[in-house]
Amino acid sequence: MKAAISTDGGFVSAHFGRCPSFTIVDIENGKVSKKEVIDNPGHHPGFLPQFLREKGVSCIIAGGMGGRAVQLFAEQGIEIIVGVSGPVDEIAKSLSAGVLRGGESLCKPGAGKGYGLDKTECDHTDGDKHQGGGC
Repeated sequence: MKAAISTDGGFVSAHFGRCPSFTIVDIENGKVSKKEVIDNPGHHPGFLPQFLREKGVSCIIAGGMGGRAVQLFAEQGIEIIVGVSGPVDEIAKSLSAGVLRGGESLCKPGAGKGYGLDKTECDHTDGDKHQGGGC
């Protein structure tokens, strides 16, 4: 299996589309066999699911993702795991062990509309805490 983890400073990014990079991990025989960090090529509607599918990704892991993105990844046959936070290496290890569990998306609906990689303000509620430098 090949998974893409939205990455910001070594941590899972709260926003998949605006993350600075993706950590691509290959999982074989219950272990991470390869890890590669690639720059986010840009957040354009429908682009990232196709881009990651062409790289062989079958699973995307992020803190949060909007409904339209979920639909587009599903159309590409890519499994989505959201509600994830923490260090990327620990998340990759949990995934390879088969124990990674997602949850509710960390982003509220509509939080990413009209923004790209350069968004500087966070749309989370005051009670939300995120690893890896916030948004």
